[in-house]
Formats: sequence, structure tokens, C-alpha cells
Amino acid sequence: MTGFILAIDQGTTSSRAIVFDGSMKPVGSGQKEFTQHFPASGWVEHDPEEIWSTVLWSVKEALTKAGLSASDISAIGITNQRETVVIWDRATGEPIHNAIVWQDRRTAKLCEKLKEQGLEEKFSEKTGLLLDPYFSGTKIAWLLDEMKGARERAEKGELLAGTIDSFLIWRLTGGKVHATDATNASRTLVYNIAKNEWDAELLDILRIPASLLPEVKDCADDYGFTEKSLFGAEIPIMGVAGDQQAATIGQACFEPGMMKSTYGTGCFALLNTGGDLCRSKNRLLTTIAYRLNGRTTYALEGSIFVAGAAVQWLRDGIKVIGKAEHSGELAAKADETQSVYLVPAFVGLGAPHWDADARGAIFGLTRNTGPAEFARAALESVAFQTRDLLDAMKKDWTGGGGRTVLRVDGGMVASDWTMQRLADLLDAPVDRPTILETTALGAAWLAGSGAGVWPNAKKFAETWALDRRFEPQMDEGLRSTKLKGWRDAVRRTLSH
Repeated sequence: MTGFILAIDQGTTSSRAIVFDGSMKPVGSGQKEFTQHFPASGWVEHDPEEIWSTVLWSVKEALTKAGLSASDISAIGITNQRETVVIWDRATGEPIHNAIVWQDRRTAKLCEKLKEQGLEEKFSEKTGLLLDPYFSGTKIAWLLDEMKGARERAEKGELLAGTIDSFLIWRLTGGKVHATDATNASRTLVYNIAKNEWDAELLDILRIPASLLPEVKDCADDYGFTEKSLFGAEIPIMGVAGDQQAATIGQACFEPGMMKSTYGTGCFALLNTGGDLCRSKNRLLTTIAYRLNGRTTYALEGSIFVAGAAVQWLRDGIKVIGKAEHSGELAAKADETQSVYLVPAFVGLGAPHWDADARGAIFGLTRNTGPAEFARAALESVAFQTRDLLDAMKKDWTGGGGRTVLRVDGGMVASDWTMQRLADLLDAPVDRPTILETTALGAAWLAGSGAGVWPNAKKFAETWALDRRFEPQMDEGLRSTKLKGWRDAVRRTLSH
């Protein structure tokens, strides 16, 4: 065993692979973007074959850059965009349709129908989730209903379904293993998080045959071996976690009360609540943070659908910036006397509002409003949404006590301006670690610890290193005025 671990990080816009050495430092990586498909308003799809090809390319590139061969790798850890689903043919491995992405809203009517039938409480009680198109279950139901012959084939056992991790495990193992981990399962809307099993009653409501679904394992577990023909040697797959839970692990948030927030396409904040399955009264999600050695640790999660996507919109949609990384510099030049608010409800609003029909809006425009004010409004919208999540979490869970410190990661956190504004509007310290690849690191740690070549959780937590702490500096009066303006903007944007 060498101590080299390969992390596959299959995200919403690109697939990445990173090789970490025995001291948990990245030594080689590969990354490839893939196509986003928007076949109708509010619909988002990915081609599973393109995802597969970008994963293979990224792994080979990472090995080449690290100067290693497959036989040098002790284990693989996989982390993935959660809630995105694929259904494929058990015999051929061929998908029956494009993957339906977590951002996709096509099942909004089905969710409304289930709510009208008074079923939301039942789903929430068992899964910790809300009836929203975001989650996987209604996507699987849609595919079975809409794809010709799919339901009959599923009932005959000819099809398999799963989130992206399951699809990759199936492909990597040459169809030998159909499995997922507890964190990905907990996002499907059909997994009982208290009993840790697929829920027969919920499957029945959505008419999903249990035979479609993967076996649910611990996050650090045996997921089989890669086919030798893929990389030149068999490599054991030893760790799996959904991307936000992998980032929670990578940030070493192992103690109850610790909180992390990842700023990628969306923003996802998780608060570790330990063994306490805390049921939210403020429309947050209760989810599985990780399951190790058969022991489940829970979390409260707030999901914001649009974070980095707001910056992409500035760049690609209205073309006020040339590069995403310039947004912080531009925002710093904004006229402080203008109160411009962007509510980025491009695909509805996530926690704590859960309004699938809300759409984006901008408030406070004047003749003097220009690119700098747009940039500031987009970046502040991420901080405001995080503040809404933090306030809801504090109402739901009092177990942590004391002051919250937020550990951050993701593409947006490289901007000092954005992180300072986040600390200012949260009125809480924001800690940026030296390793920003926390999602991949979390997946790698699961595999490395599972393979026995990396340290245990306690020793791993001791390796977490701070790059910079951002302390709040904003005047309380200004913060209060800004928050009041934001809440008014959100109120005007909600569809009901």
C-alpha cells in the first residue's frame, strides 16, 4: 500500500480527479467540463456518457501528471453532484435517457400533487427532506412514467437507477457492483434516515420498484474494484460521499456544532448535529452527514440553488464581467450609496423558503447603476442567503452553544472581498482553509482511512490548516439596514 489515493470529484459542470500522496497533499489532477443541456424552461440534463468519458479522461490525466500508474494507487474515493439521477439498462449499462440534474424543476407539479394529498409530512418525517423537485425520487418517477416501456422493464428487473456515484461505480466495476452510500441515499426522498433503509411505503407512493435501487453502504466501505482494462490495474473503491458531505468531512467538521459552507454552482451549508436527528421547524433539511462503522452522524442542511451560478450569469448571461474571478474586484468599486439587491431565484428559491415558482429579480436600480453594482449585488446575494440559513439553523438546533464559526470552501472563496462581505453580513468569523479542494479531500480521506493508509478522524482533524480568518467589520447599523432591504426584496420575489 503506497498511501497514494485517487479522488474522483464528479461535479455539476465538470469532472475532476485528484491524486493525493501519503501526506494528503495533491500531486496531480485532471479536469474536464461537459455540456449542460436545457431542453425546456427549468429543465437541466447531462449526458451520462459524456460524464463517464470526462471521468475516465480526468483520472488518466491525474495519474499522468502525478507520474504514477494505476498500480501505485491504494484506493479510490468518489464524490458526486447529489440528487442527479440516471436510469440504465442492467445488461448493457446504457442509460435510457439523459441524467436529470439536481437543479431540474420538471417535477414541480408532481410535488404539488403529493403536497395536496397531505403527504409532505410523511416524506419529511421519514427522509428529513421536503417535497421539492430538487430531490431524486420524483425524477426517477418521472423517467419511469415518461420513457416508453420503462416501468414495465423496471418491474421485470431489467433496469437500474441511481445517483451519479452509483452509475460510476457500476461502470468502473464492469457492472459487478450496484451500490451507493448513506449520504447519497439520504437525498433521494425514498430513504428512511432513522432506520437506514429504503422505505417501502414511500417507494410505493412514487411507484418505484425496490429492485431498481442500489445497496446502501457506509461512506468508507468496500465498493469493489475497477476493471483492469480501464486504467491498467484493478484499484479498490473504498470511499463514497455526496459532494456536500464530502466537503464536511474534508473540512474535518466531525464535532457537533461545527459548520461548513461550500460555494460552488449553488451553496450548501451543513451543521453537524452528531447522533441527534434534529427535525427542522424552519424548512431546513435533516440529512445524513456521514455513516462510518455503521454509526450515523446527522446534519442540518440549507441549500441555496444559486451562488457561483450568479457570477456565471454576470459573465455569460449579461456579460458585465469577462472572468468570474474579476467579480470581487469589480464589486469593491461599487457605489456604496446605492442599495441594489439581486434575488437570484433563477430556478426558484431553496432553503428556508422552498419556493419552486419564484423567479429572479433585481431591486433598487437607478440611472447610475452599472456593472460594479451588479457584481456587488450578485456576491452579496450569496452572503444574504447564507445569513438566512444560519438564522434558521440557530432556531432549530441549540446544541452547539456559543459563537458559530463558518468553515468555507468552493470556487468563490478565493475572493477576499466576497469572504469579508460574508463575515460582515453573517456577523460571524469565516475560516478559509489552506486546502480549498475539501470535497475531493473528504472523498480521499474516506478511501485512505478505509484502506488503512491515512489517519483516523481525530488525527485527520488535527491536519486541518487555516489560510485566513475573516472577522466581521461592518457597522451594526449598516448590516441591519442591508438585511432589512434583502428581506424586503425576497418578500417581493416570492410567488405566494
